[in-house]
Amino acid sequence: MINKTLSADLQKDIDNVAQIGSISSILNVICRTTGMRFSAIGRVTEEKWITCASQDEINFGLKPGDELEIETTICNEIRQHSSPVIIENVSKSVEYCEHHTPAKYGFQSYISFPIFRKNGMFFGTLCALDTEPAKLDNKETKELFKLYTELISFHLDAIEELIELNTSLKEEKRIGELRETFIAILGHDLRNPVGTTRMCADILLNTELSEFARRQAKTIKSTSYRMQNLIDNLLDFAKGHLGDGIKLEISDNQRNLKKAIKQVENEIKTINSDHKISSIIVLDEKVACDTNRIGQLYSNILGNAIKHGFMDKPILTEIKTENGIFYLSVSNFGDKISESKQLDLFKPFFTTNSENNKSGLGLGLYISSEIAKAHGGKIEVDSSDEMTTFTFSMPVINAAHFRLSQIADIPLKGRVLETKKQLKKPTRCLP
Repeated sequence: MINKTLSADLQKDIDNVAQIGSISSILNVICRTTGMRFSAIGRVTEEKWITCASQDEINFGLKPGDELEIETTICNEIRQHSSPVIIENVSKSVEYCEHHTPAKYGFQSYISFPIFRKNGMFFGTLCALDTEPAKLDNKETKELFKLYTELISFHLDAIEELIELNTSLKEEKRIGELRETFIAILGHDLRNPVGTTRMCADILLNTELSEFARRQAKTIKSTSYRMQNLIDNLLDFAKGHLGDGIKLEISDNQRNLKKAIKQVENEIKTINSDHKISSIIVLDEKVACDTNRIGQLYSNILGNAIKHGFMDKPILTEIKTENGIFYLSVSNFGDKISESKQLDLFKPFFTTNSENNKSGLGLGLYISSEIAKAHGGKIEVDSSDEMTTFTFSMPVINAAHFRLSQIADIPLKGRVLETKKQLKKPTRCLP
């Protein structure tokens, strides 16, 4: 038997047949049902006949990868006319008694059915043979071979589709990882010059400037704040997808929390001096949280409200503790958010088609929702024809119990909690 090095495509066909879990059972059933002692699946092309799988009880000598000269096979004729061939007794067959193939290989009975792929391509044959005559030309045997060729074809198509899908997924994953790495590197490279720009604007604002120059310096400063916010969101998104997740540094310092909230409001007012922000802050209980992250969440939600709210109407904010719950809500007068869009608001890179949203990345609300989850809380949206309100809520719990509560109730895979007073080292929560 010829046994040359096969091309990659033909080797793939052999491997695909080998992946069909029931292939050995199919060949065994054919032998048991017909009484024949050799059965095989052959890959047949214009130039080659190659064994993909076989059951050999007569020492015919073919194993996967072995090749026969295509001109010496009946399967080559089947490839040409696409019809089954059934020979019960070669010596009594008018058509095949003097045929060169039985004479060369020494068989007396033979049956072979073509295998076609879903796209109509001829793949090869399912065949069986024996050195003794056999009863083959009957309805049961024909239906059995027809069923098995269709089953083999179905499995080959399914295997190729799965291979293509896995290849696409791997490529998509590779591109995604490169994109996230690029985002992280870009964010780090941009952070320093943006910080320097803001510092330079502050220095200019503390000097004697003309009114025109002062307005320009304020514009530079406000733009740098917005760029910093975009960079922070990009970095948080990239880190979350690269496995680091949202990190929290927990404390229960009320003064720091109020300071962070006020700082966010002042920055937002600096950037958006035309918008009025009316805020109420009532913190009667200590709140165990990462004040910087809460500030980031507040900044994202407040910025979103200003972006989509009516300019002639105030933005209403309320930060309070009530019955053991910390609430942070931001309301704006504006168009209603449809229920279908509400389902996608907290997905990464989701943006609406409005003019106000063209400059956004669609990460602010997503990052805010991740910060909320990391704190064991949630963000909800309520939108009517007149007003839209985003509300962040989380339990007010002592920092000493924060980590245990998180592990017990909230899955925080990949997140790190660090409590300033109680924990000396960062502690990775269990997934």
